[in-house]
Amino acid sequence: MFKKILIANRGEIACRVIETARRLGIRTVAVYSDADANSKHVALADEAWRLGPAPVAESYLKVERIIEICRLSKAEAVHPGYGFLSENPGFVDALTAAGITFIGPSADAIRAMGLKDAAKALMQKAGVPVVPGYHGETQDPAFLKARADEIGYPVLIKARAGGGGKGMRRVDDPIDFLAALEGAQREGQASFGDPCVLIEKYLTKPRHIEIQVFGDSHGNAVHLFERDCSLQRRHQKVIEEAPAPGMPEAMRAAMGAAAVRAAKAINYSGAGTIEFIADVSDGLSEDRFYFMEMNTRLQVEHPVTEAITGQDLVEWQLKVASGERLPLTQDQLSINGWAFEARLYAEDAAKGFLPATGTLDHLRLPGHIARVDSGVRQGDTITPYYDPMIAKIIVHGPDRKTALARLLAALEATEVAGSVTNATFLAALCRHEGFAAGDVDTGLIGRDQDALIAQGETPPTVMALAALASLGLLRPAEGTDPWDRLIGWRGWSASRQFAVLDHKGARHEIEARSLGRSRFAVHLAGDVLEIELTHVGDGEIRFDTGGHRDKARLAETGQGISVFYAGEAFEFVRADVLSGDDEGDAAGDKLVAPMPGLVKVLTAEKGMAVTRGQPLVILEAMKMEHTLTAPRDGVIADVFVAAGEQVTDGTLLLALAEETADAA
Repeated sequence: MFKKILIANRGEIACRVIETARRLGIRTVAVYSDADANSKHVALADEAWRLGPAPVAESYLKVERIIEICRLSKAEAVHPGYGFLSENPGFVDALTAAGITFIGPSADAIRAMGLKDAAKALMQKAGVPVVPGYHGETQDPAFLKARADEIGYPVLIKARAGGGGKGMRRVDDPIDFLAALEGAQREGQASFGDPCVLIEKYLTKPRHIEIQVFGDSHGNAVHLFERDCSLQRRHQKVIEEAPAPGMPEAMRAAMGAAAVRAAKAINYSGAGTIEFIADVSDGLSEDRFYFMEMNTRLQVEHPVTEAITGQDLVEWQLKVASGERLPLTQDQLSINGWAFEARLYAEDAAKGFLPATGTLDHLRLPGHIARVDSGVRQGDTITPYYDPMIAKIIVHGPDRKTALARLLAALEATEVAGSVTNATFLAALCRHEGFAAGDVDTGLIGRDQDALIAQGETPPTVMALAALASLGLLRPAEGTDPWDRLIGWRGWSASRQFAVLDHKGARHEIEARSLGRSRFAVHLAGDVLEIELTHVGDGEIRFDTGGHRDKARLAETGQGISVFYAGEAFEFVRADVLSGDDEGDAAGDKLVAPMPGLVKVLTAEKGMAVTRGQPLVILEAMKMEHTLTAPRDGVIADVFVAAGEQVTDGTLLLALAEETADAA
C-alpha cells in the first residue's frame, strides 16, 4: 500500500479521499489555488502545496506543477477525484513517465471511452446495446441536421467529450436544430476543448440508470449494482438512489453483465461507471436499455453504492492501484437496504437555478441523521471559479420509504445563510407524489418545475420572529441579566417599535408592542399575533402563540436574518430606510447580470431595436451557458460590456432608451 498520495482535486471529493487515506494510515498531500488557500481540504491534509491563481487553467489543470509537487513532497501516487484531470489520458501518461502511480484506469482505457462516438462503436462490438443515432466524424452542420431529420425528432445533441450535462441540447423542432447545435458546440469547446458532437434519438420517457464497475490489473471485473440518477435538471443529476426503484432481477442481471463486458473490453482497472438510458414508456425491461457513456473515474454519487454494499470505494481504488486484487468477487457482493444522495448547491431555483456565490455566514448540516460529504465550513466563501456544491447529503434505510423519509428530515434540518441554496427545492422533490412512489424519469423536474419551486406564503410566526430579531428583542426569558428585563420597557405606555424588513422582493413595516417580559403583540397586515418567547439560546427560539408551542432556529448575518422553520428557510434583510428606494428606477430598462460569469456571446448593439424576450447576451457560468433576453420592446441606448469580459453579479450589461408617453 502507498505511504503518501497527492490528491489532484479540491472540495468535498478531496476531503472524502483524505478521510479514507487517514483511516488506512496513508499520508496525504493537498494542492490548492489562491482561492482555496484556507479551504477545508487544505486544513485536513497532512501537507498542502500552492498550484497558482484561482482560474482552473492556472491551477488545478497544471499538469507540470502537480508532477513537480509530487517530486517535492515524495508522493508515490495521485488520486484525481472527479472533474479536472480525472479523465485526461495525457495526465496519466505524464505521471507514468515520471514514475508516479495514477489511482485510476490506464490512459488507453480512458482514451477508449473518452469520446462518446468511439465508445459507442466499441460497445457495439462488445455486444452492449447503444441508442440509435449518428456517432460519426463528420461535423458539417447541414450534414448533422440531415442525420437528425432521418433519426426523427425529438433528438439530443451531445458533446462527444466530457459529461456533467455540458454541451447537451434537446431539439423538438427542426427549425431549432442549428441554433441548438451551435450552443452545444460552444459548451463542448469551453468545457472539454472539443466542439464535436453526436446526435441521438431522444427517448420520451427515459430513466438514467448506471452500473458501478470495478476492475483490477489481474483481469478481474465486477459490478456493484445500479444507481438510478433519473432525477435530473438540464441533464445534471439532482438526487440519486440505489438500487433503482422497480428494477426486475432479470434486468439487473442483464445490465450488470453488460457493464462487466464493457469494462473487460478495455481491460479496465479501477472504479468506473457504465451509464445506461432505459426506455420506460412500458416499464423497465431487460431488452430496452442502451449504453450512453462510461465515466472512467469515481462518480459524485458513489456514496449510495457504498451505503447499500457496505464497501468503501476509495479504499478499493487505493488497493487496486497498488496492485492488489479486487477485495470481493461478484458472488460476495449483495444489496442491503436503500440509499439516497441529494446534492446541496449554492443556486437560486426561483431564478432558473442560476449558480450563486456568497460567504457561508451560518452553516448547520444534518450530520446527526445523515452522512454528509462536504468541502466547506461555516465562514467559507462560494466563489465563481468552481462548482458551487456545498455538500452531499446521504441517507440509508432498510427500504425506500424509510430512506426517503430520512432524506427529507435531513434536508429540513439543513441551515445555510449567506448564500441562496436549493435545499427547499430538494425537500419539495422528496415530497413529490410521483417520486415518492418511485415513478420517476428524466423529465419529471421539467414537467413539474413550477410547482416544485413555487414559494408559499411566509407564516406569520416567521414574520414576527424576524421583526423581533431586527429590533433586538429576542432575549432569553430565563436569562439572569437584569438588563434583559428592561428590553421594551416604557414608563407611561406600552412600548411600540417598528421593524422595516425586505423579504421576497417586498418591503414590510412591522409593529411590535411589548406586553411584558418576553411577551409581544406583533401587527401583521391587519392581524395581531401575540407571541411569548419561552426559550432563546444557541440559535433556537421556542415560543407560545395562544397555547400553541412551537420552535424555530434563527441566524443573523450582518444585515441579514435567516429564520429556519418547519423545514424551510426564510430570508430577510434589514432595510436601510435612509438610502431611498430606487427599485422602480427604470427596472424594465436595464439588463443586469444575474450571476458572476463570462460574456460569451453579445448580439446587442447601441441603437438596435429589440423585442421582449429577444436573446441579447449569453453568459457562461460554471461552464454552462445562460441566455439573457430583452426585458421589453425598445431600442438599446447603451451597451456597457464586451464579449469575453468577466462580470460580477449585478453588473449592468445594457440599457434601453426610456419609453416616451404618446402625445394626447
